[in-house]
Amino acid sequence: MIKTVDLTKKYGDAFAIKSIDLNLDAGDLFGFIGPNGAGKTTTMRIIATLLEPTWGEAYVCDHSVHTAPKEIRRLVGYMPDFFGVYEDMTVVEYLEFFAASYRINGEARRKRVNEMLDVVDLDFKRDAFANTLSRGQTQRLGLARTLLHDPQVLLLDEPLSGLDPRARIEMRNLLRKLGQMGKTIIVSSHILPELADVCNKIGIIDKGELKQNATKTEVIRMVREHLVLVIQPLMSEDLAKMSELLSEHPTVQACELGDNSIRVIMKSEIDDYSDLPKLLIDQGIRLKKFTEEELDLESAFMALTKGTSNRM
Repeated sequence: MIKTVDLTKKYGDAFAIKSIDLNLDAGDLFGFIGPNGAGKTTTMRIIATLLEPTWGEAYVCDHSVHTAPKEIRRLVGYMPDFFGVYEDMTVVEYLEFFAASYRINGEARRKRVNEMLDVVDLDFKRDAFANTLSRGQTQRLGLARTLLHDPQVLLLDEPLSGLDPRARIEMRNLLRKLGQMGKTIIVSSHILPELADVCNKIGIIDKGELKQNATKTEVIRMVREHLVLVIQPLMSEDLAKMSELLSEHPTVQACELGDNSIRVIMKSEIDDYSDLPKLLIDQGIRLKKFTEEELDLESAFMALTKGTSNRM
């Protein structure tokens, strides 16, 4: 659905992006994570045919940005990080104006505008002037505008930026809904944890270079030197016995005893711990909790871009 090959943009001697290779399938929701100025917007603008690459190639539905920009624009909906609204237009008038620019006319236009207001949950503001909306409502209006021509691909540049906590939750829920509709979505953010629970693929970009491009689980495993388990017995008096048993196990590097649980650090390259629960249960220890410790996207980002994650 979206493919880039050696995609590069230079300004003089400086690289805005360098050798970006992406391969996204239909229905992917790709979280494009990186600090401001990392190259997220440049990449998305090239895919949207709003900016020409210095070299390299980008394809949308097998159409090249070099040879078929008009075809790509029919397939893509691009929402910039900041956009203006017309002060003298209501929400409905604003959407109808842009629907007309896509040559959606008559009853079909009214139906499409109403559908998009329903999708972004903004129907209650249909007669309000666009410039009176809150930041979160304005973002949803921009998304409705982006969806008017029913694009297969959505490029959403920092849609969560500047939103209050409630608005961010609403926008994430909206992204999930769009993913369920089968849209292929690239959504960028510098707010690292925001995209963890909505995206099936993650790209981490820093200084114009794509550091990682994989699923969330794969990205985390790339930076985790040791698998860590958190185990809590049903009876707190079993903690000492459990710690002794696990410390002697050949796959365990170390145990850290807490108030009511044990943090078990496995040896490098060990990812199979299926015999540990049986070991404990056979010794009469009943378990309340047995889980892998999660490494969040923020720690993964820091490790991949600066090498400063010390969680393990």
